[in-house]
Amino acid sequence: MTSSYSDEHFMQVALDLAAAGQGFVEPNPMVGCVLVKDGEIIGQGYHQEYGSHHAEVEAIRSLASADDAKGCTAYVTLEPCCHHGKTPPCTRSLIDAKVSRVVIAMQDPFAKVDGGGISQLRDAGIEVVVGVLESDAKVLTAPFTKLVRTGRPWVIAKWAMTMDGRIATRTGDSQWISGPASRSEVHRLRSRVDAIVVGMGTVIADDPMLNARLNSSEYQGISVQGSVPNRIAQRIAQRVVLCHQRLPSQQSRLMETAKQFPTLLVTTPLVEEAELVNLESLAAKVLRLESGDRESMIGATLDYLGENGATNVMVEGGGEVLSSFFSANQIDEAHVYLGPKAFGGTGAAGPVGGIGVEKVADATLFELHDLDRFDDDVRLVYRRKPASK
Repeated sequence: MTSSYSDEHFMQVALDLAAAGQGFVEPNPMVGCVLVKDGEIIGQGYHQEYGSHHAEVEAIRSLASADDAKGCTAYVTLEPCCHHGKTPPCTRSLIDAKVSRVVIAMQDPFAKVDGGGISQLRDAGIEVVVGVLESDAKVLTAPFTKLVRTGRPWVIAKWAMTMDGRIATRTGDSQWISGPASRSEVHRLRSRVDAIVVGMGTVIADDPMLNARLNSSEYQGISVQGSVPNRIAQRIAQRVVLCHQRLPSQQSRLMETAKQFPTLLVTTPLVEEAELVNLESLAAKVLRLESGDRESMIGATLDYLGENGATNVMVEGGGEVLSSFFSANQIDEAHVYLGPKAFGGTGAAGPVGGIGVEKVADATLFELHDLDRFDDDVRLVYRRKPASK
């Protein structure tokens, strides 16, 4: 039977499957796999959580018999691994299953793979096609790719602002700009990231908890051909406070819950060491930096988080923290919530403070990645535009 569907069609199914692993598989990449024979999908799977079977193995396991894979085409969103890690190499699983063709969206940048999986499959006599829906796969795996190539996590900035671009009134009142549906979506984001970063201005003004508070009944989940269960990630993000000159109070909610939720204080020589010791006794971890330079502080924090396996980091700080991240050119993605209000006032704060750029040409360029509506709010998701070659 000749299939009426293209390679792109089946790869899109695999990409949709892969996305269901978001928040569960990190620091591994999200990967999906579809097995096709005679133009029909006979098996499918995705990497469901860190340390579990990879997508290729899940797809083969979904068959009534592994022998059913003989002669089929496997569509995989990322080059199959060829090394022993937490699981055996997926290339061996595909070879043993006697698939005849493997279509791959993108090559794996991880040094232990990076073309090795493709070579192993070809050496085994399997036809390999690379680059089908590659750009879509690169979007999906961008956080993983950045961590592999730079050692730093993917940075997501989030803020809510009014129609006229204010994050608070002229008196500092800010709750709430966005509605309940938007705030639930923010908690979904919190539930899948590895760290949430704020500055002391936010800690003092809002006394936040910075944890994900979301009832699973509110979550709509992801459904792919009715085969992927609705799931909500349950990661407990490390709460990171950039303490340039000041420290949180021992009575702050962050410090009172430091034993329950991991909390990191990033400090400079400008803070009082005696006060810092008291906070360490409350179970807060401390990253002591030798420099008080704000941009260096951002870089050192991201290096530390990357070294400790963080793939996605959310920045919820106020205008000064966001300004520091933008100035350091360390924002990869921005989730901007636009609420149906206008505050006005020349003294009302905007989302990004600091000195700002001098010329339009100096601004970091982003491109619109997604747009969603939550009741009367709008969420705009931007990603930093790749530098032209």
